[in-house]
Amino acid sequence: MKVKKRTLLLIACLVWGIAGFNILRIGILAYRPYISVLNVILSLLVFAIFQTFIFGRLVKKHTQRILDYEEEKQYFFNFFDGKSFLIMAVMMTGGIYLRVSGLGPEHFIAVFYSGLGAALLLAGILFGKNYCLERKENRI
Repeated sequence: MKVKKRTLLLIACLVWGIAGFNILRIGILAYRPYISVLNVILSLLVFAIFQTFIFGRLVKKHTQRILDYEEEKQYFFNFFDGKSFLIMAVMMTGGIYLRVSGLGPEHFIAVFYSGLGAALLLAGILFGKNYCLERKENRI
């Protein structure tokens, strides 16, 4: 199924937003016994690192890649390139393995997943913002 290329930004918004919300939810649900100033600072540090060095750059890169497509209609799965699908699969598999295997203690899950989930959710929001800007720009 093909969609307008700007719709790929909306699909990315939904995929990243849902993933971020779910990971943030897991972190927050695990956080209650571990709430402390240090842990909140560590979660904010995880958020800042992932947002600055990974997801912020990813949003810019993929938004530009999508907008640079020559054909207006693209397959709906083109919101990502092959490398990004692989990275997402590895991250999902690793995250599930950490929780199921017990290698990631609940304290780690609470702190790390809260920061990571917030950064993923923000990436989804930024894709949504880019979709809205592109939609508004093309109306005029």
